[in-house]
Amino acid sequence: MMSIDPKDNSAVVIIGSGAGGGTLAHELTKAGIPCVVLEAGPYLKNEDYHNNEWEAFRQMAWLDARTTSGSWRISKDFPDLPAWIVKAVGGTTTHWSGATPRFKAYEFKALSTYGKVAGATLLDWPITLAEMAPYYDQAEMAMGSTHRHGRKALPANNNYKVFANGAERVGYKMYATGPYATNAEPYDGRPASIQDGFNFQGDKNKSKWSTLVREIPRALETGLLDLRPESHVVRITHDASGRIDAVLYVDKDGNLHRQAARVVCVAGNSIETPRLLLLSESGQFPNGLANSSDQVGRNYMRHMTGSVYARFDKPVNMHRGETMAGIIADEADHDAARGFVGGYYMETIALGPAFLAAFAEPGAWGPDFADLMEAYARTAGMWIVGEDMPQATNRVTLSDTARDQWGLPAPNVHFDDHPNDVAMRTYAYEHAEKLYQAVGANGSHRTPPYPSTHNLGTCRMSERPEDGVVDRWGRAHDVPNLFVSDGSVMTTGAAANPTLTIVALAIRQAEHIAAQLRRGEL
Repeated sequence: MMSIDPKDNSAVVIIGSGAGGGTLAHELTKAGIPCVVLEAGPYLKNEDYHNNEWEAFRQMAWLDARTTSGSWRISKDFPDLPAWIVKAVGGTTTHWSGATPRFKAYEFKALSTYGKVAGATLLDWPITLAEMAPYYDQAEMAMGSTHRHGRKALPANNNYKVFANGAERVGYKMYATGPYATNAEPYDGRPASIQDGFNFQGDKNKSKWSTLVREIPRALETGLLDLRPESHVVRITHDASGRIDAVLYVDKDGNLHRQAARVVCVAGNSIETPRLLLLSESGQFPNGLANSSDQVGRNYMRHMTGSVYARFDKPVNMHRGETMAGIIADEADHDAARGFVGGYYMETIALGPAFLAAFAEPGAWGPDFADLMEAYARTAGMWIVGEDMPQATNRVTLSDTARDQWGLPAPNVHFDDHPNDVAMRTYAYEHAEKLYQAVGANGSHRTPPYPSTHNLGTCRMSERPEDGVVDRWGRAHDVPNLFVSDGSVMTTGAAANPTLTIVALAIRQAEHIAAQLRRGEL
């Protein structure tokens, strides 16, 4: 592994090693560009993972102080854990379903398609699906998405068979066991899935793509990556001209370090990225770095989500096989006649007994709860994920009261469901229940949203500087050598799981940065 001098200002410094940061590190080092990756968490390897839900949660989760506000149910059920993200090398790509649908053309043009929606701050993206298509291709091939580019499909498990049979009976047409970035056969140095359930939190088998498994090792092999785990960035600094000159970070022992930088790419996720920019205020940027528009932290999105668990007379054993094993896409189109704009996907899901007890109905107890748990082996489950509306008041700010372990203001995550989100969730619950009823379910339970995993917005991409934080390349409107490289840049959320799009955007951004560096423009 390369060791870059802290005073060397020729390197690209990347903050975070997940879908955006890890991909960026691989693409840039592959292009011959030295990089420093500062990862707040430890360097856990696949063999280190605990295949036990609560042990894995404690091992991987970002458990630094956070606060919550707003009317969303998360502020009641999980006030200290609004988001379930990972603090480790590989970021949240080590805790994800593997689902890789693309955004649709209309979803890049949300304002033009939906029109003005009261209370929403919709914008069209400054890029299109046509521009993104070649980068989606590259991302799918890197990640090994099934059902794409000749990749073999995953086999159907029991949870999917119930799901697909119900889909057929209610008239859905677009359902399959993917696309997923989990190998059905050996591919790209990774083995085929062994159908090990509950591998959301750490895939010991390495059949599921993550930057821990693919991008980080390959970047290290170039000899141009200086990977520094347990390095929590606390401030980005700039020179008198307003250009970034360094980052300050704290190591695991609390020692403060400074790393000079030519370019800084922030990929800390949609909570920690705006928090870092707000913490990096200065006389030149009194409201936070790159925040002349007052848009840093605003328009936080977390997708419209919810789950339905249906009970049957005979065993389903939903826990066997891949946790997410299929997708229904029929509802993922825009049809305002349903009573809302945008669309949603249905995706199979299975939680272990411990997680189901915690998340199915937080705080529940008594006979109904006991019935729910007693029926575990006879239960099938699906997760609903759809586009939620950006709102300026849904935002990440610095807490006035809570501090993290370094004494810095913790992030506060404020969220209120938009009426469109509520209408979509209600419709989706009803149609999920109809699907299960069509195959003989004798009861079902609507589970409220879990702590967020699809954290989006907060540094959104915009054509005009006053409307967002970064331009079409993810470069800050205010700062020429500062980039944002994670889900923060998403102008709107679309319905699709976001990881594929984050990776595709990072590949595109790396190409742009490399070209600018070659031309001496950065």
